[in-house]
Amino acid sequence: MRAAALNSGRIVVRDDVPEPVPGPGQVLAQVSACGICGSDLHFAKFGDQMLALGEEMGRPSGIDLDRDVFMGHEFAAEVLEVGPGVDTARAGDLVTSMPILLGESGMQPIVYSNTVAAGYGERLLLSAPLLLPVPNGLPAHHAALTEPMAVGLHAVNKSGIQDGESALVLGCGPVGLSVIAALKARGVEEVVASDLSPARRALAGALGASRTVDPREESPWEGGNPVVFEAIGVPGILDDVLKRAPREARVVVVGVCMETDSINPYFGISKELSVRFALGYSPEEFATSLHNIAEGVIDVGPLVTARVPLDEISWAFDALGNPEEHCKIIVEP
Repeated sequence: MRAAALNSGRIVVRDDVPEPVPGPGQVLAQVSACGICGSDLHFAKFGDQMLALGEEMGRPSGIDLDRDVFMGHEFAAEVLEVGPGVDTARAGDLVTSMPILLGESGMQPIVYSNTVAAGYGERLLLSAPLLLPVPNGLPAHHAALTEPMAVGLHAVNKSGIQDGESALVLGCGPVGLSVIAALKARGVEEVVASDLSPARRALAGALGASRTVDPREESPWEGGNPVVFEAIGVPGILDDVLKRAPREARVVVVGVCMETDSINPYFGISKELSVRFALGYSPEEFATSLHNIAEGVIDVGPLVTARVPLDEISWAFDALGNPEEHCKIIVEP
């Protein structure tokens, strides 16, 4: 089958990838749509650093960057064939799933792998117990955004934001936008969004930000919002957040900084700040995000700025470097 892969820092499309065969508890599915995630862009650029940091934490990945690495974890797919013992899905079902493959060899992520087919390909294996049917006639290119919306919901849940509290979101890339959408769905009335990009500020407003700020022209810190989401992920930002945040604020870090950073602990100690880091989501948060999209609680339509065939995936990776042009590009193999 055809599939795109990362190899030695380049995105290439292969025509001879082995056809996946469903085992017990698995289904074979045709990928209908797969969003390009910011973490995939990070991995294409910083894959060696990410793997090295995992090694430092005692989490070797076994991934060889000099071989094809299959990616794509924001997907919706149509079931083609069910494996032995599967009676909860049938051919023709449009589904999405957390990007995890359960099998006889254990649990494998459908994120970065030399062996597990992922969403940037024609077909992939999915775990029957994790399948969620796509309801309400939701189009596949919207259902594929369940995964990134779950990331934002998880960050909001981690923040412990309460009724009547306000929030500040720093950075309106896809992660920051998913946080804004989750805050709006939670009923948070005052959500201030800060970003240098006019296009991203416009998207923040469309997803529910009550006020958007260009930090070059005005401070986003006016008002003393007690919950702050750092979704920028570059060195120096977290230290600046600690310096500017109001007393007893809660800071949730969702931006992935790929370089060694430093903070001045005095800023946090003197104001008794709380800092949490958020990654991923729970099965419940994933299901809630699909429900919110399908029921119109969250309108993901404005996020999709292009839909491309598999052969244009390399262009799409490059195009996402311009925030004024694109936010979320959907690959439709």
